[in-house]
Amino acid sequence: MTEAVSEDVVLTRDPAKLPEELLRGANIPEDLDPLADGVLMRHQAEWLEDDSDLKVCAKGRRTGITFAEALDDTLIASAARSAGGQNVFYIGDTKDKGREFIGYVKHFAYTVAKEVAAIEDSIFVDERADGTTAFISGYRISFASGFRVEALSSRPENIRGLQGTVVIDEAAFHKNVHEVLDAVNALLIWGGKIRVISSHNGFLNAFNQLCLDAQAKKIPFSYHYIPFQAAIDNGLFRKVCEQKGEEWTQEKQDAWEKQIRGAYGSRTAKMKQELDAIPAEGEGAALTRVLIESCMSADIPVIRWDRNDDFKNLSDEERARQADAFCKTQLKPLLSRLNPDREHAFGEDFARSGDKTAIIPIEIGQDLVRRAPFVLELKNIPYDQQRDILFYVVDALPRLMGGALDATGNGEYLAEKARQRYGDTIVEVKLNQSWYSTNMLPYIEAFSDKTILLPRDADVLADHQALAYVNGIIKVPDNHTSKGADGYERHGDTAPAGALAFFASRQESISYEYETNRKTAASQVGHNGGPPLDDDRRRSVNVHLRGSL
Repeated sequence: MTEAVSEDVVLTRDPAKLPEELLRGANIPEDLDPLADGVLMRHQAEWLEDDSDLKVCAKGRRTGITFAEALDDTLIASAARSAGGQNVFYIGDTKDKGREFIGYVKHFAYTVAKEVAAIEDSIFVDERADGTTAFISGYRISFASGFRVEALSSRPENIRGLQGTVVIDEAAFHKNVHEVLDAVNALLIWGGKIRVISSHNGFLNAFNQLCLDAQAKKIPFSYHYIPFQAAIDNGLFRKVCEQKGEEWTQEKQDAWEKQIRGAYGSRTAKMKQELDAIPAEGEGAALTRVLIESCMSADIPVIRWDRNDDFKNLSDEERARQADAFCKTQLKPLLSRLNPDREHAFGEDFARSGDKTAIIPIEIGQDLVRRAPFVLELKNIPYDQQRDILFYVVDALPRLMGGALDATGNGEYLAEKARQRYGDTIVEVKLNQSWYSTNMLPYIEAFSDKTILLPRDADVLADHQALAYVNGIIKVPDNHTSKGADGYERHGDTAPAGALAFFASRQESISYEYETNRKTAASQVGHNGGPPLDDDRRRSVNVHLRGSL
């Protein structure tokens, strides 16, 4: 039986008799149990398993997160207060979104909570700051627990008046996301929870800034990233086939995805934004010149050593002698001034002949600022001498707590040798999309926070100006080249090295006390077959277990 209360209100349990607008949310197979094995896709299950009070999800369209959130909210509202039950308020960007959401909740109330629920109309009284009152229509399902799920048709100004779990769907399309978030943060005082879900709506949108802050861990939001491809990999098209009663094949899936992406035509940026959760304005410089220069000091030197092609043809002894002389004259005075009471880390970006190898040690100050005592660039230096120079620097770093080396391509050799020498304090990094996506943003944020200090040098500046958003990640674009002050081509050389050093300084690591007792190159062969670079010296490094900062 159906009771039509108004055009927007229906009290019914028969999906076939619901208004057309509700069908997407309510026209689910009657016997569908969302908790049965294989029903939820992996990303949906991971969203449900995350019980953080604050969660944000950047997603591709129609990837099923609203469906999963409706399930979670049904469980919350149907639970007793002693089991964590509370009211849930859903705030979508359109009235239709609220209808769809409440349709999901109605289904789950019956299949999961075992309650026969009715969709009711509701009026939310929004008392505004200026003293006026607005009445917002919505849809509501009440549970035997005494709690309810309420989907509001528009955003209330007085969100602070809500108590419970607040879900902001398609947040990037709300008028003022920051204003909304500032208001709902007050809910945490009384045990409320906040869920922010959206596809992107431009790089400069406040929702994207929320995601960037969450990724950089500047705010205590748990971050989820669910592009269209991840949903496909997790079985999205299989679900489509099941719903249609068709057999899944890889060929059908490929054709389906091609058709969906092809529908955007030449609007590639729009496709990436809506499907791949990459903000449309996501191309462009990651750092401004002003911001970089604010994190530079004229007191920090850049040491450069380059050799011509004839250098590699010299004898092993002669190359070792010249490297030894370089280290003693150029590096030893700087290394001797390092503070023995400070922790140190380093990063290295490898190059052999085309670009430059950049080695950046950093000191972690009492104020947690990462200061580079110097930056070292090597041009056209053979592998053995790069290894020995790196060892000379790292051996002298007091309280070494970590290092990260570029292990991409030929860099793998030096990274492997460093790990053999220094053990688990060394991280061998493949500079790929996954690493950039996870680790470049904290480095960029360090400039905003003034927690990194580099040399005031034109080439170092240009390297960091080269960092850009490329397909949603921060890196030096593959096709970028520039000329340094010495006339040599650069590919943002010190920027990846700086990011690796910053990454190493944030790792949870165990470093070990050790001593070196090395003799001159003329009298003894050095570690790993390479001649040592210094006279007899002993050094003890105090080390300890250190948590990530």
